[in-house]
Amino acid sequence: MTRTDEEIHGPGTGRLLSRDGLPDWLGPVDRAARTIRPEQLSRFLPPESGAGRQSAVLVLFGEGERGPELLLMERSGSLRSHAGQPSFPGGALDPEDGDPADGGLLRAALREAQEETGLDPRGVQIFGVLPRLYIPVSGFVVTPVLGWWRTPSPVGVVDPGETARVFTVPVADLTDPENRATTVHPSGHQGPAFLVASALVWGFTAGVIDRLLHYSGWERPWDRSKQVPLDWRS
Repeated sequence: MTRTDEEIHGPGTGRLLSRDGLPDWLGPVDRAARTIRPEQLSRFLPPESGAGRQSAVLVLFGEGERGPELLLMERSGSLRSHAGQPSFPGGALDPEDGDPADGGLLRAALREAQEETGLDPRGVQIFGVLPRLYIPVSGFVVTPVLGWWRTPSPVGVVDPGETARVFTVPVADLTDPENRATTVHPSGHQGPAFLVASALVWGFTAGVIDRLLHYSGWERPWDRSKQVPLDWRS
């Protein structure tokens, strides 16, 4: 079942989203984004009450020396929440971003990426939006915004107090079975993880990557019994 335009990006935001001229290799991701349902992405869905702080992350695909790649950042170790954890650029909706139902979340994803990594948003083409998800520990309702890095720009740490490093990860490394594992939280919760670029990518970010790889047909069989324990502070 294909989601309607309103389900995908809300009424009135079509002018901010374009699929024209995407590289062929992004086709499977584009198709997955248009058909995937919320419950196929995560069991943590926004409360029916409407509670939760609206936010967005930028899932940015580029093309590097080793082919398709994703832009990630590592949060500063001094932060109170998710310290040292790799993540997509992103954050909470600000008043300047506008109505979340009228492109505000797309603008928030680009603004946060620029503030955190120095990314030039003019070089990014937004081509899709995934269903909203929920992060219970922080109360954020997160919209993953999919982008094509049509015109790459220099990126790096803007504020060391917020970000420890900015890096890209080849999709080939993310699909390599040797780099995949299952994290085990002290609470007992288990989830997918990626050991790439000298980092352990887990939690919300790994969950989105895992589902994108799966529904895009890029996933390769991997050993789900390979476990990585998480620290109790995670």
